[in-house]
Amino acid sequence: MTDVTAQITWVYTETLDAAAGFYRDVLRLPVVRDAGSALIFETAPGARLGLCEAFDGRIVEPKGGMITLLVADRGAVDDWYRRVTEAGATVRGAPEVLERFGIYSFFCEDPNGYQVEVQCFLDEAPQ
Repeated sequence: MTDVTAQITWVYTETLDAAAGFYRDVLRLPVVRDAGSALIFETAPGARLGLCEAFDGRIVEPKGGMITLLVADRGAVDDWYRRVTEAGATVRGAPEVLERFGIYSFFCEDPNGYQVEVQCFLDEAPQ
């Protein structure tokens, strides 16, 4: 048994306001902590996404990374897609089934180029 109580994934930005607007207003993630130059958003109970201004060797580097948000079902993926596209976010295409992984998802980008996937599992696999 682990004593971990929560998890935060950090991404960095040169312009906090624009990136914060994406996570707060487009994805509608609630801010659970505002430290001025860093914000922490709740993605699910115990799971957080931290957004921080780049400093001291912490850099904006979206290559190879991805933030995946799990939702309940295909209808929820479609709802997220509609909301994100209506907000004018950059999307890579409409939701689709990825048989290889047994998921239904779409991809969009935050203002720094970090890839965000919204997905659901197509089977009864634990989320």
